[in-house]
Amino acid sequence: MQYREDKYGNKLSMLGFGCMRFTKNGNSIDIDKAEKEIMAAIEAGVNYFDTAYVYSGSEAAIGEIFERNHIREKINIATKLPQYMINNRAGLDKYFSEELSRLRTDYIDYYLMHHLTDVAMWEKLKDVGIIDWIRQKKEAGIIRNIGFSYHGNTDNFLKILNDYDWDFCQIQYNYLDEVSQAGADGLRAAYEKHIPVIIMEPLRGGKLVNMLPEGALKAMRESGRGWSPAEWAFRWLYDQPEVTVVLSGMNSIDMVKENCRIASETEEGSMTVEDFNVLKTVVDEIKAHEKVGCTGCRYCMPCPKGVDIPGIFRCYNAMYTEGKSDGRFQFAQTVGLTEEPSFASQCIQCGKCEKHCPQNIPIREKLKEADKALRPLPYKIGINVVRKFMFRKRKKNKES
Repeated sequence: MQYREDKYGNKLSMLGFGCMRFTKNGNSIDIDKAEKEIMAAIEAGVNYFDTAYVYSGSEAAIGEIFERNHIREKINIATKLPQYMINNRAGLDKYFSEELSRLRTDYIDYYLMHHLTDVAMWEKLKDVGIIDWIRQKKEAGIIRNIGFSYHGNTDNFLKILNDYDWDFCQIQYNYLDEVSQAGADGLRAAYEKHIPVIIMEPLRGGKLVNMLPEGALKAMRESGRGWSPAEWAFRWLYDQPEVTVVLSGMNSIDMVKENCRIASETEEGSMTVEDFNVLKTVVDEIKAHEKVGCTGCRYCMPCPKGVDIPGIFRCYNAMYTEGKSDGRFQFAQTVGLTEEPSFASQCIQCGKCEKHCPQNIPIREKLKEADKALRPLPYKIGINVVRKFMFRKRKKNKES
């Protein structure tokens, strides 16, 4: 296993164990199977284990496994505050104490604000006293590193990144998401601030393995590398010095062994021009199924009315490359649930965006088309309800 350093020089395995997708036995996690997989990973050198309050049964399962095998001091636990459930200072202690109990530990190595999608969510936490709470926990040694996990656009990521002295962060990033969510710009901004970056969804939940078009698979086969689709994705990430740890939700011994092998063999900067060309072909094959030829260049931005044009098109395309429900879910995460709305319906048809689009996309027409597909009536109602719930308290605090 190879290692990269965190902000303070601690060595983290390049491969992290994502603990959200353990095999279930009925409605419960198959503890015996999970234990074998975890111990195999530790034997191979993995020392970073990622879970969360809302990963059903996960915290309790790994707490039991780590305690039973007396390995707590050999590994790093990363878990997450369910910030979307916090309304006051008491809530911070309530959920954190419950997590310590589940994990059978008296400290957390890497603690994250879970699933931030907008700077407003971070501001809400600040309103209930999160800054002082973090300070107290770090001074007591109960939290050793503080960070946040993120699903939103690049602009909001940068605002959150620059608003606090973070120890690390976690983003969705892969060769298909290079210009979406936090993206390469966010990754590099964190690296420039010496903030380690943990990567989630390196395979897009398996879609970069199980849903690749035949043309993409053909390009990989004909490269002569002999790499599986998963190995292509991992090697692309490990090639980048800005990446600290790549998480994988491993649920078989074979997967553990294979992923550990890749993390042990892959050197930074080892991919060739030919390798990158193969992945360009793969991305082109995926994008051939898209509805809008948007490259995410953002020349169309900023929209004078706040419409997130590239974000909307990315989610619209995902409906046809990953599935309708996936595209709509991504839309809710990155566009629908930001404090300042950025819907296509805000477009006033000024045409400013189209004058700057290198792809000559009829943006105004495509925005209407995308909005209709992404927000059918049930989704529109659902997003509006969630928005009112999420931002009502924040608005009241601003007014008081």
